[in-house]
Amino acid sequence: MASALLYDRLQFATTATFHYLFPQLTMGLALLLLYLRSRALWTGDEHYQQVARFWTKIFALSFAFGVVTGIPLEFQFGTNWAKFSNFAGGVIGQTLAMEGMFAFFLESSFLGLLLFGERRFGPRVQWFAALMLFLGSWLSGYFILATNAWMQHPVAYTVADDGRLFVNSLSGLLTNPWLFWQYAHNMTAAVVTASFAMAALGALYLLSDQHVAHAKTCLRTGVVAGTIACALMIFPTGHGNAKQVFEYQPVKGAAFEGLFRTERGAGLILVGQPNMETMTVDNPLVVPRALSILVYEQLWAKVKGLDAFPRKDWPDNLPLLYYAYHIMAGLGTILVAVMALALLLLRRGRLFTTKPVLWLLMLCAPFPYIATTAGWMTTELGRQPWLVYGLLRTSEGASPLVHSGNALFTLLGFLGLYLLLGLLFLFLIAEMIRHGPAPVNHRPADHATTSSVY
Repeated sequence: MASALLYDRLQFATTATFHYLFPQLTMGLALLLLYLRSRALWTGDEHYQQVARFWTKIFALSFAFGVVTGIPLEFQFGTNWAKFSNFAGGVIGQTLAMEGMFAFFLESSFLGLLLFGERRFGPRVQWFAALMLFLGSWLSGYFILATNAWMQHPVAYTVADDGRLFVNSLSGLLTNPWLFWQYAHNMTAAVVTASFAMAALGALYLLSDQHVAHAKTCLRTGVVAGTIACALMIFPTGHGNAKQVFEYQPVKGAAFEGLFRTERGAGLILVGQPNMETMTVDNPLVVPRALSILVYEQLWAKVKGLDAFPRKDWPDNLPLLYYAYHIMAGLGTILVAVMALALLLLRRGRLFTTKPVLWLLMLCAPFPYIATTAGWMTTELGRQPWLVYGLLRTSEGASPLVHSGNALFTLLGFLGLYLLLGLLFLFLIAEMIRHGPAPVNHRPADHATTSSVY
């Protein structure tokens, strides 16, 4: 049973990690598409429509792959985590159902209008569709994160006589105090991903001397949006998210900071290797007393270390958690520096001709994906050994009738299938990039008068 639990966890981790490669791009692009459609409406310039049309196609491709890879996640609640579903289904079923019924259909309906209704509708309807696409995408993220926030910090529930949990306040569930900073941090990170993708593609086109006007618009949009999002990702959203971890899950905070012993005036470890035998961090590079200042805003504040908590409540893979957190934080710092440099050159009118920075922007495109993956690893590894924090341990939530051979079989199947899906996505996205944001034919004359009314 122990090995079955391991395979169950590996399967969910694999499928969730692969799935989230797609929604983080669509959620970020939704905001940038709304901006581009707004510029098109305000200026009446077809150029912005062409750029928006091109990125709408990329949005649609990523959205389709997100749907295909997202469905197996919800099925796994029943197949691999039946005890968890029976225990908490009365709570998490609410938010998951709302995501499907409200946000998904809102997003998909107006995406269809943008893709297939452009010849029939004018700029105002297209702008409204982009607005609804943005709201649907970000509302979808809200409901999914409300589910995860409840697992991190359970609120608004009642325990029934049979031990199962049910919602006693929908408003309480949707206003979980954990949710605010988690949602803000996650969505700004999604905008960072989309901004780097847009800037990187603009840099690629400029370096290859293709679609130059469109490339400059992509670069300007990506760099400005990315700089703002990177700053917000660190402060206040990242800072607020970390502070609430130390408030509600202090053992997680101690673990990802590598703080084995309770200290007053605790330092912030920038680099080091956790040693589980000596309960220390080897070769540490420490900023003195910085952790106490960041968490409690006091120079000599006491920060609880892992020694303040029972060993059975420690995260079960502490070194991986520690490295995931520091990879996320390190890459976040690099992303801020890259965008700040690009913005400086943009303001001075030199970005489009500075090839080393264009190469840097293009090569940094994978970094946001790695950073967000490491961030979600920090979130989920740090919650262990709990499935629902303080209420249900991970070892208690797995399906009792699914044995190790079954779980390994499906895990290997998903690995093979997702490898093929990943290659297919890369092929399709490469074809889109190769064709570029080419203008489409104008609408027929008999539609021009009608569409202008809207």
